[in-house]
Amino acid sequence: QVQLVESGGGSVQAGGSLRLSCAPSGYTYSSSCMAWFRQAPGKEREVVAAIYTRGGVTVYTNSVKGRFTISQDNAKNTVYLQMNSLKPEDTAMYYCAASPQPYGTIWYRPTDYTFWGQGTQVTVSS
Repeated sequence: QVQLVESGGGSVQAGGSLRLSCAPSGYTYSSSCMAWFRQAPGKEREVVAAIYTRGGVTVYTNSVKGRFTISQDNAKNTVYLQMNSLKPEDTAMYYCAASPQPYGTIWYRPTDYTFWGQGTQVTVSS
């Protein structure tokens, strides 16, 4: 059974930093598209960033470019989202997602991802 376990959420003030981790169990992401999505209350789920793990290609939504970094640690089979210069509008539940078919995955499309974590809350206060 595949599980994506997220950790690292919390509450910070604007301008602060957090690092989210996504550790899959029962799943090796060696050739996958791994992504972070977020969903704020009353809003649709939106992609934040994705990484195509075989080549390490990363993509970001415009609102987080230059502030967030998605990365992978193959030895730990873990994907990270380093979030710097956090803003109140970054407040949301953050979800890790995995697609085992990276070549057919449109990185920003939630329906292309097969596995999802339960989410970790990020709250940024002004």
